[in-house]
Amino acid sequence: MKITIAMGAFFPVPPIMGGAVEKVWFTLAAEFVKRGHEVAMVSRKTPGLPREETINGVKHLRVGGFDTPRSLVWLKFLDLIYSLRTRSILPDADIIVTNTFWLPFLLRNPKRGKVYVHVGRYPKGQMRFYRKAARLQAPSHAIAHTIATEAPRLANRVAAIPYPVARSRMINSPPPAIGDRDKIILFVGRVHPEKGVHLLIDAFASDARAAFVNWKLMIIGPTETKLGGGGEVYLASIRRAAGKADGRISFAGPIFDWAKLTDAYRSARLFVYPSLSERGESFGLAPLEAMAHGCAVLVSNLDCFRDFIRDNETGFMFDHRKQPASQTLRDKIDNVIRNETLLARVAAAGYEKSAEYSPERVADQFLKDFDSLIRT
Repeated sequence: MKITIAMGAFFPVPPIMGGAVEKVWFTLAAEFVKRGHEVAMVSRKTPGLPREETINGVKHLRVGGFDTPRSLVWLKFLDLIYSLRTRSILPDADIIVTNTFWLPFLLRNPKRGKVYVHVGRYPKGQMRFYRKAARLQAPSHAIAHTIATEAPRLANRVAAIPYPVARSRMINSPPPAIGDRDKIILFVGRVHPEKGVHLLIDAFASDARAAFVNWKLMIIGPTETKLGGGGEVYLASIRRAAGKADGRISFAGPIFDWAKLTDAYRSARLFVYPSLSERGESFGLAPLEAMAHGCAVLVSNLDCFRDFIRDNETGFMFDHRKQPASQTLRDKIDNVIRNETLLARVAAAGYEKSAEYSPERVADQFLKDFDSLIRT
């Protein structure tokens, strides 16, 4: 079949500036080609990337996009401009996947393919307007349920298909055992208030001389607003809080090189993702990536994580709604790292769970769904 994948206005593909959705569909596009399908991918043009090229058999088309603005209204306007540019270069296809806000409204030519809306963010009222879409696809069952609740007339078009994750790419080298790793607590993601980075730093710094005396905390991710970060004011505030930890909290900035990020995952004993985004988080790719590298994972109590994390089984959860949240998180981390046997067992179970989300398995699910829509 012919598949077009139209990404958003703010991140390029390959994901050289980050972006979970861009990373996911870049991986899936190559899997689709391996199975003999013709795939074109549209994304933001950025310096260093040509307007057209072929990577791993996928034809990449790029149009002018934008840096992420602070204003939501302005973001939607820029998305409209980008969507109009994208529509003008779309090839004929059987399926067109898109995660832009406006493109599902603008696609009227059936030659462009059945409209397959990827809902990569928590829906905020727009789902009921996507009546022309053949599918509303969510990466988690929690988001699928929210879509169906928001647009009950379209409930039969909703499907939950997860994000894929590549397990450790170290050939013939399984992830190191927990006891062989450094005493590092790791966070990977956008350094933004909604990700709860300040909670993690407060939890660590306030007890750094006691429970965490031999531990280090590493924060990896962008702070710039154009990359989805919280900006300079937020960074300054968490750096001040980190000062209480006697230099044992490091800010590595964003790491987009997969090999270097793999090293970080494989060096840490515990990955903590204390997201507070009740109406923003849709899946949690970073925690699943950590699991795929044998790292024990601790997340907040958001429904979207429950597809792959069971507390004290495949990962750990803390109740971020219980105040003070930083104290709740600190107590949970303390309990977890004190029990190395439990930490090792949960890390091993998480690693096995991550195999269910391999690119091969997830690509099969998408292709089966695409085929079902084309046949109707």
